Amino acid sequence: MAQYRRVSGSVGLITLQNPPVNALSASVRQGIVDSVKRALGDQKVKSVVICGQNGVFCGGADIREFGRQMSGPPLVPMIHDIEAANKPVVAAIEGSALGGGLELALGCHYRISHSKAVVYHCFIMTMSDQAKLGLPEVTLGLLPAAGGTQRLPRLIGVPAALNLITTGRHVTAAEALQLGILDHVTEHNTVDVAVKFALSVTGESLDGRRISSFSCAPLSDLDSLFEEAMLKVRSAARGAIAPVACVQAVRAAATLPYAQGMEREKELMATLFHSGQARALQYFFFAQRAVGRWSTPSGARWDTSQPRPVRKAAVIGLGTMGRGITVALAQAGLSVVAVETHAKQLMEATKAVPSMLKRGAVRGGTTIEPDSITYSQNLQAVADVDLVIEAVFEDMALKEKVFQQLSIICKPDTLLCTNTSSLDVDHLASQTRHPELVVGMHFFAPAHVMKLLEVVYGRRSSPAAVATAMQLGKKMGKVSVAVGNCRGFAGNRMLKRYLEQAFFLLEEGATPELVDRALEEFGFPMGVFRMSDLSGLDVGWRVRKADGLADTSLTGTSARVRQGCRYSPLGDLLCEHGRFGQKTGRGWYQYDKPGGRVAKSDPWLHNFLDEYRARHGLVPRCIDQQEVLERCLFVLINEGFQILEEGIAAGPEDIDAIYVFGYGWPRHRGGPMFYADMVGLERVVERLERYHQAHPDVPYLQPSGLLRRLVANGSPPIHKWRNVIKNRNSQL
Repeated sequence: MAQYRRVSGSVGLITLQNPPVNALSASVRQGIVDSVKRALGDQKVKSVVICGQNGVFCGGADIREFGRQMSGPPLVPMIHDIEAANKPVVAAIEGSALGGGLELALGCHYRISHSKAVVYHCFIMTMSDQAKLGLPEVTLGLLPAAGGTQRLPRLIGVPAALNLITTGRHVTAAEALQLGILDHVTEHNTVDVAVKFALSVTGESLDGRRISSFSCAPLSDLDSLFEEAMLKVRSAARGAIAPVACVQAVRAAATLPYAQGMEREKELMATLFHSGQARALQYFFFAQRAVGRWSTPSGARWDTSQPRPVRKAAVIGLGTMGRGITVALAQAGLSVVAVETHAKQLMEATKAVPSMLKRGAVRGGTTIEPDSITYSQNLQAVADVDLVIEAVFEDMALKEKVFQQLSIICKPDTLLCTNTSSLDVDHLASQTRHPELVVGMHFFAPAHVMKLLEVVYGRRSSPAAVATAMQLGKKMGKVSVAVGNCRGFAGNRMLKRYLEQAFFLLEEGATPELVDRALEEFGFPMGVFRMSDLSGLDVGWRVRKADGLADTSLTGTSARVRQGCRYSPLGDLLCEHGRFGQKTGRGWYQYDKPGGRVAKSDPWLHNFLDEYRARHGLVPRCIDQQEVLERCLFVLINEGFQILEEGIAAGPEDIDAIYVFGYGWPRHRGGPMFYADMVGLERVVERLERYHQAHPDVPYLQPSGLLRRLVANGSPPIHKWRNVIKNRNSQL
C-alpha cells in the first residue's frame, strides 16, 4: 500500500509501504495511483514527494507476481501519469531504488538521494550507507520494461545507460549524481530535504523535467557504438539473451521517438518474459536465498542455532588458498593471525597478502590499513583466537597433526575448521578433544574472490558450530551452503564424474577443443580441459596417486580399469610427461610460455591421443557436441540426485547454488538440477540408460534411485521434489 498525507502545508507526501524493500506489488501500485490522483486533485497541494517506508525507497517489482496473473494498475501508465502531472513530483531516495523503483524515480521530475558520511569497519573504509540505484532486471532474464531502457539513455547518454542496463550493476548515490541520474544528494534527512526542495520548485515549468521528451545526446558513429556493444555483450553473456535484448532496446531509444521506443521495449520484454532463461534466472534468485535458511530435507532447521561471535580468527598455511582466506577474513573486518611454519612461504605471504588487500581496496573504492593481520611461524600464536581455518597442503597425515596440535593449543571453545576440498571431516574431528567444534569450510580459489563456501557438517558437528561458519561466510560476502560429509562433499564429488566422462570422450575420438567448445557454447566460462590447465593437472594427479589409482605401469585391459570400473589414465600420463597445464606451458593445450594464458591447439597432444588409442585398440569415432553435453552434464546431474538421495545436500537449490557460484555453471540455465527439470527428467533417464548400455563398465551412468522415483511420480516440478525425498535420513 501507500500512505498519503499533506505536510508543510502544500506538499503531498506519498510513502510506499511494503516491507522489507517496498516492492511494487499490486496493492502498492494501487496506493500510488490513488495517492497521486488525490494529490493532483487537491488545490492546497502544490507539489508531491514520493518516498519509501523504513529508509528504503523501492526495491523494484514484486518478483513473486511474475508467475501469477498480474492484477492491479500496470506500472507503465502509472509512471506516465506521474511524469505528466502538472505539479512537481520529487523522488526522495533512501536505501535503494532498483529496477521498477528506479523507473518510478525516473518518471518523477526531480530525484534527491541520501549519502551519509564515510564509515570505517576496522581498517577498511566503506561507502555502504549510500543509497544504491540500478536496473538489475537483466540478472532475472528480463529488461527494464517500465520505460527504463527509454528514459535512462535520454537522461545520461547512451554509453553510460548501456553499461548500467546490460550489466545490472548498482551505483552509489555519488556515482548516480555524477552520471546525471540524481539532481541532488544530501547527508541529512532525505524526506525533509525533498519536501523543502519541492516547496522551492512549486510553480516552476516542468517542460524541461519530463525525461520522455528528451532526445538522446547525439553521437558521431551510432552504428559502430552499437556493433561494439553487441559484440561485447554477446561475449560476456555466453548465450544469455537478456543482455542482447537490452542493447536492442537502448538502440530503440537512440534511434526512435519515445512512443515507438516504448513499443520496442514492450515487444522485447514479451519475448523475454516467458523464456526458459527468465524462468531459470528467477528460480535461481530465490534458490540463492533459500540456501541460507538451512532447512534440511527432514524438516529440521539450523537457523534457530545461535552463531558464536568471531572477532579474531587464524589461518594455518599460507599457500595460495591460505592467503586468499586471510584476505577474505581481513576484508570482513576480523583480526587475523596468519601462521606458516615454512620461513620462505611465510616471507612470500607477508608480501603477497598486503598486495592482494591493496588491489581489492582499489577495486572496491576503499582505503586500507592492513595492520589487523599478524604473521607468525609458531602455531602457539593461535592460542587466543575464536576460530581457526586450517589451509595446509591436502594431505591427511599433515592435517591430522595440525588438528592434534590445535586441540591442545587453542581455547576449549575455539572452532576448528578445515579447508579440505575432499578429505574426511569426521576423521579430522576425531583427532581433537572437542569434535563437536569441528566443521569444514571449503573455499574456492581464489578464496577472496569466489562467492561459494561449502560448510561441511560432520556427524558430530554442533548446530552452533555450523551456524557460526555459515554466518562467518556471510560476513565475508560468501554464499554459504551447508553440505554433509562425504568424499568430495557435493561440488567436487559431482565434478569427478564430469571429468571422467570428458576423459572417456577423448579415448573414444573427441579432442579437447571439441569438448571445450561444446561446454563453452552451453555457457561455461571455460571448458573442462582449459579449466584443468588453469587449475593445474598435477592437483588431481596427486589425489589419484594418494588413492592408488594413478598406476601407469599397468598394461593391457588392466591399464584402463580400476576397482572393477572403467578408468582413463590420460591425465596421469600427461603429468608423467611434465605437462601440468598453464604453469608449465603445456597441458591439454600449449601456451607461449610457462604461466601463459592463451590456449592453443597442440599437435603433440593430438598425436599422443592417436598413439594411446592405437595402443589400447580403441577405434576413434565421430562424436558430436550433443553427446558431449549429455555425457558430461547428465552424469554430473545424476550424481547430484544421488547426493540428494543420500542427504548430503538439503535440496536441489543447494546443489544449483554450489555449481553456479563455484563451478561456472551458466546462471541463465539455473543450475544442474534446474536444467534437468527444464530438459525433462524422463529424457535424462532415457539418455543415461542409453549411455549405460553402451558403457556397462561405468556404473554411475545408471539413473539414481531418486531420479527414477521422481519420474515414477510424474516428474513433478523442481519445487516439489522435496515431497518425494523428505522421508529419507539426512546426513546433515
